[in-house]
Amino acid sequence: MSDTHLNGTKSNGTTTTEVKTPFLIGVAGGTASGKSTVCKRIMEQLGQADMDHAQRQVVCISQDSFYRDLTPGEKAKADKGMFNFDHPDAFNEIKMLNVLRTILAGQKVTIESYDYRTNALSEKTITIYPADVVLFEGILVFYFQSIRDLFHMKLFVDTDSDTRLARRVPRDIKERGRDLDHVLNQYMTFVKPAFDEFCSPTKKFADVIIPRGADNTVAIELIVQHIRDFLNNRCKGDADTNTSFFLDTTKGLISQSYTF
Repeated sequence: MSDTHLNGTKSNGTTTTEVKTPFLIGVAGGTASGKSTVCKRIMEQLGQADMDHAQRQVVCISQDSFYRDLTPGEKAKADKGMFNFDHPDAFNEIKMLNVLRTILAGQKVTIESYDYRTNALSEKTITIYPADVVLFEGILVFYFQSIRDLFHMKLFVDTDSDTRLARRVPRDIKERGRDLDHVLNQYMTFVKPAFDEFCSPTKKFADVIIPRGADNTVAIELIVQHIRDFLNNRCKGDADTNTSFFLDTTKGLISQSYTF
């Protein structure tokens, strides 16, 4: 791969801008496993969370932005908690693939944000600027082979089912306006069976397995240090070895699969 933008100087003194491929990290795991919190901790420790979006070297994208549009019948079911949002068919694989390819080409993209209260993509959009490292998190980011093959590194956040349910219930009630019966019925009817069938088996594709999610500070600190080393190396302008450098430095950390 050609390696977000690196400024250089030619022998004649003119300045050049080389487009560099961002390092794409997939972060998978079950519902409420702590995927987004792990990404948030990584961003915080790298000093990226409070930066202007256009200036960030590390960005995070949620797979939820790629839920497909529902038919009127599906929308009616969703409003009653009877649509399976944890099934692969709920996502727009082609759109996901095209956006990630655009990001890997070092180009700016605009994606929709997802409104959990209306079960639909909202008019609010998110602009993803070229970055050096891109985190892509979601329950099924490793399920689609076309997507899975794009990742340079794959993390699986592995949290036990009781903890995930205990997190999901208050989150869906407080943040998504659902009642307890709705949450529990959806979990038992769709979420848990879909996790067992579609999400859990993708753990075998992970390079690194992170038990306990964001509570596993050792795992996060090690991953952050490797990303920091990669960014420091990229800043030196070594365009030919940036990606291989990251892969080489993680060999001592990652053994397919390494569990912290």
